[in-house]
Amino acid sequence: MTQSAPARAPLPTRDDLRAQFPPLAQGRAYLDNAAGGLLPLRAIEAVTGHLMTYGATNAMPGHQPGREILALKHRAREGTALFLNAAPEDVALAQSATALTFRLAGAFARLWGPGDEVILSGLEHESNASPWRELERVGVTVKVWHARQPDMTLHPDDLAALLTPRTRLVAVTAASNALGVTPDIPAVTAQVRAAGAWTIVDAVHAAPHTFPDVQTWGADFLTFSPYKVWAPHLGALWIRPDLRAALPWPRLEFIPVGDITGIEHGTPQFELLAGWLGTLDYLRDLAGHADLTRAALAAASGRIHELEQPVMERLVTGLLNHDLVTVYGPQGTQGRVGTVAFRVGGEAPEQTAGRLSRAGVDVAAGHFYAAQPLRDLGLYPQGVVRASIAHYTTTEDIDRLLAELG
Repeated sequence: MTQSAPARAPLPTRDDLRAQFPPLAQGRAYLDNAAGGLLPLRAIEAVTGHLMTYGATNAMPGHQPGREILALKHRAREGTALFLNAAPEDVALAQSATALTFRLAGAFARLWGPGDEVILSGLEHESNASPWRELERVGVTVKVWHARQPDMTLHPDDLAALLTPRTRLVAVTAASNALGVTPDIPAVTAQVRAAGAWTIVDAVHAAPHTFPDVQTWGADFLTFSPYKVWAPHLGALWIRPDLRAALPWPRLEFIPVGDITGIEHGTPQFELLAGWLGTLDYLRDLAGHADLTRAALAAASGRIHELEQPVMERLVTGLLNHDLVTVYGPQGTQGRVGTVAFRVGGEAPEQTAGRLSRAGVDVAAGHFYAAQPLRDLGLYPQGVVRASIAHYTTTEDIDRLLAELG
């Protein structure tokens, strides 16, 4: 007798989901998701529950609370691995993606020197640029793969002109945190690998919109930030498994070479790990699945795309058609996520953002650590206004933004 598949719960509506994010009850239109997502109740309760139960108790195998916290750490690593379609032993968690990237740069500084080359895409957040510029101190040459204007896309011919037999690493974002541009990551990593170099992908801004898949993206290293994916302030790093043992990052002496915990440096923020697990459970429920699996998270990513698509269309189209607004980057919804950089004629970005916030519409203003692309556009350091959505954003939020722009 054939066993039927288990029934799945009905998918929650956008209103159901919004009810799980307490800040949304304040009645404001929150359009700064690129800077940090809101947390669902499941994550908030997990953080509070951990602190109520354990306080700042550490992971110690000699007593029961310590063993439970150690198990929590392992679960958080396993959950992160599911999110990335990776193995737990290849995933590090620490206070930020920036910190982990600098630690990885410390390993490369022990491997490379004069004559070696690194290429940075012209779309990078400084967390995937400044650590590699630090390698200039040991003689590494750093090049920039500039995006083509006016739509600020990366072209493979421009990368080909920079790649040489001395190229060791190419740093590229999966989505620009300032402009929303989405490079073709599998194509980039294939081109780089064919040239004999490694790729590090910054998936921080892409992850809330399309969950990363290290099995298909082709990167050698990848970072993302759970706090952009509706979790507490954490960063994550994935390293291709066959590379770990060869990377001499600074570590505590007793940690074996290649052990991913050696790059995490110090005591984990256990309460934040608990919150991240709460968020992963929220994402599982969003997809209507009973168990936390890669399939459940892939379904959640697809559901998020469905929820965001009409909202992104309203945002991009509305700003492009506004007489006073200049949009930077792609002039449509193709090749982007729901993040739009713009300026209002006759008004500085900070003035626009301040005026909108007073009206209950929260957008960001500045350069957002995306120094290179905004320099190339002649917009640095004053920057742009940035509106960025999440799966709980509504078309009504966008209509409020457009109405208040004047």
